[in-house]
Order: sequence, then C-alpha cells, then structure tokens
Amino acid sequence: MTTSTILPTPADVRRAAGRIAPYARRTPVLRATVDGRPLVLKLEQLQLTGAFKLRGALNALLGGARPDRVVTASGGNHGLAVAAASALLGLPATVYVPESVPTAKARRIEAVGASLVRHGTTYAEAAAAAVEFADSSGARYVPAYNDPLVVAGQGTCAAEVVADEPAVDALVVAVGGGGLAAGTVLGAAGRTVVAVEPAGCHSLHDALAAGRPVDSPVDSVASSALGATRVGDLPFELLGSARSVLVSDDEILAARDRLWEEFRLAVEPAGAVPFAAWLAGAVPGELACLIVCGANTDWRPA
Repeated sequence: MTTSTILPTPADVRRAAGRIAPYARRTPVLRATVDGRPLVLKLEQLQLTGAFKLRGALNALLGGARPDRVVTASGGNHGLAVAAASALLGLPATVYVPESVPTAKARRIEAVGASLVRHGTTYAEAAAAAVEFADSSGARYVPAYNDPLVVAGQGTCAAEVVADEPAVDALVVAVGGGGLAAGTVLGAAGRTVVAVEPAGCHSLHDALAAGRPVDSPVDSVASSALGATRVGDLPFELLGSARSVLVSDDEILAARDRLWEEFRLAVEPAGAVPFAAWLAGAVPGELACLIVCGANTDWRPA
C-alpha cells in the first residue's frame, strides 16, 4: 500500500467534481442572519452518508485503476463513505474502526454491506491494522485524508460554495486529519480558510506550532469525527495559509444545540465546530460560509 505525495491542485478539484457528479449530491447552501450578522451554511450533512467524506472516497476509487477490493480505517464517517462508495461502484469493502466507534456509525457502515472490524482504542491503531490487511491481501487502501485524490474530492464542497455564493469571503471548516480543510484551500479560489479544531483534539494547531506534523492528544466530544492523532503530511503542506482556531467542548455543544434551535439542523458535534468558532467571533470577513460537515448521530427527541 502506497500513498502519493504529489500535492493536488485546483484543477484536480475540477476533475474530481466531474467524476463524482453522477453519485454525490450537490448539497444546498442556506443564507441566514444570526445575532445580527449574515452567514452562509453549506448543508453538507445532507450529503449521501450524512457527511462530506463521500466526495473524497468516490474520487479515490474513480480516479485510478478499479480495485478488486477496498479497505480503510475510520472513526466512523470516512468508513461509512468508503463503504457507500464501494457499494455504489459494486466493490467489496472492509472498514476498520476503533472499539469506541459510535453505534450509529458502526450500524450504518454494516447496513451498506461493508465488513466491519473493530480494532484498538484509537483511530491510529485501527489504521495500522487496516494498512497491514491491505498489504497482505492486495486490497486498495483508501486513506481518510492523506491522499491527493481524497483531498481533491473533498475540495469539491468548497468549489460548490464559491460557485453558488461568490460573495463569500471566508470558508470555515472543522479539522481532524486535515483532508476537508486542505481540499477547501484548493476549492476556495483564494478566499480565507479558517481551520477549526476542538481545544482537546488539535493536531493541525500543534503541527503549525511545531512546523511539521506531530502527535497530538485526542480528548473531545467531537473526537469520533475529528480524532486524528496527527494531521496528514499532505494536508499540512496545503494548510500553511489557513487560520487556526480552537473551540472548547462547551462551545461546540452550545453551537450544536443552537443549530437545532435556530435552524432545526440535527448535527453531530463535529458538524457544529465551524459554527462554534463563528459564534465566538473568531472568523474574519463580512460573509463567511460555515461547512456543516456531518450528522451521523442517532437523533432522540427530548
């Protein structure tokens, strides 16, 4: 199993958009005013599989030779995306997840027909086992974020925002391993990109401080989606110009609850991370777009 280190470009994002168009949804944007300020929400939680990850998974599988079998590792959302993309393309898939994977995500991975393997306590441990399986079986390993095709696929989300709402001057995105944020840099057409992480789960923030990817602690209410212990080498190369912001778990949960109260949007904590930064006044510009990136949770009425 090898991963290319060639950096993707905006042209790769445009090619990705053409590849995935028959399968992925073009999710809507919503203009709104909150606390007297305008904003745009990119409703990516309405994507097939409930998160942006399907974009990168599809582009990875469509951008090269067709594999016989697919394997990946995930905290949940990427695994579901690879499982769904494989099913759409008629490919068998195996998904490794940490033992702490949320039930809602594990259930959905199995529901689309993938084999689910629980291994280890962290994403990194699950990923090591998945890579070992790929090397021994010859299966195609689809990285969650450290891959040019995956990053280019994720960039199609920002490219849609720019096309649909050209007045947007900043795009705000949650960061785990960095794939969506890096793709957003490529798709943003020069606009400011704000990369937001939980205060207890901040691999990009630590990497920017160190000047290179480093191991980082994982302890957040949003860790099932944003729990990478180290930002990807490839995303890090693209994220040097991004503005790094940290938000607390309390701010994340308050933002999640407000998305429900204000807009009736039911999202997982990671999906509310950009809104938390915007509510805290940490986002520059006159009209920001917040990418509401995921909703893979089991909703229970109060």
